[in-house]
Amino acid sequence: MTSATPNDAAEQAERRVLIVTAVAAERDAVLRGLQGSSRFHVVAAGAGTAAAAAGTAAALAAGSYGCVINAGIGGGFPGVAPVGSLVIASEMIAADLGAETPEGFRSAAELGFGSVTVPAASGTVEALTAALTAAGLAVSTGPVLTVSTATGTAETAAALAARHPGAAAEAMEGHGVAVAAQALELPVLELRAISNPVGPRDRAAWAIGEAMDALAAAAAILKEVL
Repeated sequence: MTSATPNDAAEQAERRVLIVTAVAAERDAVLRGLQGSSRFHVVAAGAGTAAAAAGTAAALAAGSYGCVINAGIGGGFPGVAPVGSLVIASEMIAADLGAETPEGFRSAAELGFGSVTVPAASGTVEALTAALTAAGLAVSTGPVLTVSTATGTAETAAALAARHPGAAAEAMEGHGVAVAAQALELPVLELRAISNPVGPRDRAAWAIGEAMDALAAAAAILKEVL
């Protein structure tokens, strides 16, 4: 029996994918779609940017990966991403990181505190979007907004859409995962299955089961693309 060469080990690491979810239910949906593929390591890091960044950094410190994905359910902007559909982020934006001013909200970038945006791996975004579409799944691409407080009013939804034209979805972890991946110069993606519209909060109308099924279906496609 021969051991793997350094080149073999490096190639295996490049093919391994870290998937970070917020909660166990999202992790389990992703695992259901992956059907035991050993190339993917899926963790539930916790809700929110800080937990997502810390969990991603810890997983990356413990293993070698070629790509990082934040996956889960989220809210879709009406007219862009309907309930039950999928969104692949073109970029991950820390949408509420900044300050209120007399002139309105100013992002941390506008205040001179550095970028609030991490671009997704563009070629992979296009390939995954094409594969999901070919599989008959409804999918859109666009900025995904990371927020610390989920939107619950039409006014906040309108303000976010105005500040980020073309925004497709909002969630609470993408930018944290992306910053941790970016620190190691790893390509990063965000995949969201839409459980509710961004806007007035009506938990009774959320389609969480439908979104989890869409997330599992998308995870099955990941095996073919990555």
